[in-house]
Amino acid sequence: MSEKVLAVSAGHEITEKELNELIANYPPEQQLYFSNPQAKDELLEQLIGFHLFAKMAEEEKIRESKEYIETLEKMKNELASHMAATSVIDKVTVDEGEIKKYYDENPKQFIAGGQVSAKHILVDEESQAEKIAKEIAEGKPFAEAAREYSTCPSSEKGGDLGYFGKGQMVPEFEKAAFNGEIGKVLGPVKTQFGYHLILVEDKKEEKTVTYEEIKDNLYSQLLQKKKQEVYAHTIKELEAKYGVERKCG
Repeated sequence: MSEKVLAVSAGHEITEKELNELIANYPPEQQLYFSNPQAKDELLEQLIGFHLFAKMAEEEKIRESKEYIETLEKMKNELASHMAATSVIDKVTVDEGEIKKYYDENPKQFIAGGQVSAKHILVDEESQAEKIAKEIAEGKPFAEAAREYSTCPSSEKGGDLGYFGKGQMVPEFEKAAFNGEIGKVLGPVKTQFGYHLILVEDKKEEKTVTYEEIKDNLYSQLLQKKKQEVYAHTIKELEAKYGVERKCG
């Protein structure tokens, strides 16, 4: 069965197979984009243009020009160098024993710090904060008060700051939030930004990340690190073998 022809450009039949092979060279996320018929049609137009310019290059004997020959030689060297480097890097592997050994020998790296989830209301005056706190105590929802009074951009989300760890907030705010009781309105707390009312909604205690939780990420990190080390070591070996003279100034 013959291939479906999508277009004929400068005498060249562009088949569905040729277009699909071109798409297959793109990263996975872009391949998904080309599942859209409009995007696929746009790529087909690019392919049509490619063959038109290829025909033009043939007629104008561009392949015989000095510039083309020099550029081609440069590209050949770049490709060969890239393939040689890739042949070294692609041999690098990391086995599970190495991953587990690293995990066991570096326990401090796998401690997840405590976190707090909180909402807050920020105003300029302490008296205003006290007035808002009274309204909340009398039954006004904290999120509603945040939308109405808070000068912080988080007011659009009812003052919700989500989860944050130590070192992410100014010291006075952090201390109040981490020491505060869940569900109780804290403040006013003064910081360089003004006066805050804080509602702690949840706390996550410091914990050790398990090996199973971190194993895949650790594999990627160790593989990248090992590749860099092998690359650097190979460069030194090649310098010793072929010679390098660095001239400054």
